[in-house]
Amino acid sequence: MTIEDRDDAYLITHALATDTLSRLRDVETEQVAFRKGLVKLGRICGYEIIDGAMETEYVPVETPLAETTGERVKGLDDVVIINVLRAATPFVEGLLKAFPRAKQGVISAGRDEAAGMTDDGEFPITIDYVKLPEIRPEDTVIVADPMLATGSTMAAVLDHVLAEADDFEDLFVLSAVSAPAGLVRVSDAVPEADLLTVAIDDRLDDDGFIVPGLGDAGDRAFRTV
Repeated sequence: MTIEDRDDAYLITHALATDTLSRLRDVETEQVAFRKGLVKLGRICGYEIIDGAMETEYVPVETPLAETTGERVKGLDDVVIINVLRAATPFVEGLLKAFPRAKQGVISAGRDEAAGMTDDGEFPITIDYVKLPEIRPEDTVIVADPMLATGSTMAAVLDHVLAEADDFEDLFVLSAVSAPAGLVRVSDAVPEADLLTVAIDDRLDDDGFIVPGLGDAGDRAFRTV
């Protein structure tokens, strides 16, 4: 199993995930390679969710030569992926390779950088747009954002998700890189969510950015710097 329990989060330790993240961190990785790397990382994380969190069932299979028993993953058609715009867009593209029939939702959310981080490590969050599909009790919900820094944005996003969903099979918050403070904030705010990340970094700097991190994932993926 390549998902490890780290108290406030589950760490995805698959070798291809950590290799891809290392390439994403590199300041020399240019836009196209960075965006493709996020797609690849999303796909790997999707497969890890399937392997580590979804059940299988035995089914009869008729091959060209005989009848036998096969094993299928349950619930692959009962997945909702929520894209936290904009940095998560290539990350979600990768997730959709693992869950091609998933329903999709989008939430445009961003922190007010001009207001600055409060003394307790939070930012004011603006939600500009919300479009979510129906979330049913049998659905597995994956909320994706490559960076989980202070946790302010994700906590605000989850408020909207929980307002739409009375019940669900599982709720996952998926990130590439997380800061300890953000993981604690989201875990405390939404204890029913399982937090999945490829790396738990050292700290936040005075401006609320993850260190060592990988920079601004949205700017690097969309070349807006």
